[in-house]
Amino acid sequence: MSILGIDPGIGVTGFAVLDESPSGVLTFNRSGQVKTNAKAPFSERLKLIFDHILEVIETDHPTAVALEDTFFGKNVNSALKLGQARGAAILAAAFCNLPVFDYTPTAVKLAVVGHGAANKDQVQQMVARFLELPKILSSDHESDAAAVAICHAHSARFQKQIDQADHQMLRGMPRRRR
Repeated sequence: MSILGIDPGIGVTGFAVLDESPSGVLTFNRSGQVKTNAKAPFSERLKLIFDHILEVIETDHPTAVALEDTFFGKNVNSALKLGQARGAAILAAAFCNLPVFDYTPTAVKLAVVGHGAANKDQVQQMVARFLELPKILSSDHESDAAAVAICHAHSARFQKQIDQADHQMLRGMPRRRR
């Protein structure tokens, strides 16, 4: 499985591509940022995010896309713009028929650091450690994107185990007579 993790933002959208081996080992492939010009029309900024994420998908061929869910702060306008940036990334994934998974910031921090109130520096340090990188990624947007991908890998692995257990349990149950 190859996972494209995305930390959406209208100013900067971070992305990271991780590959997972059949044994569950995650390997860092690459990461980067989509930076938009604050003075450009909003529609052009969204198109840039869409185009760049589409390019990453076409280059790296991920099998799943994981995004950090929108955090609602006090500024409703910022939350709406963030939601639209997420929409551009989701649309790029849907355009390529890829499944999309959402994770809350708390779930991502919990999966990577071990507690949901971790700060950006802790996330960056743990992502570098977890992926055995020689140094932390160049931006917190890239680290957050990698953290989302790590969270999805853990979640998908756990869900697969649940599905297998359910399947085994159902196979062992006697059939009902009609």
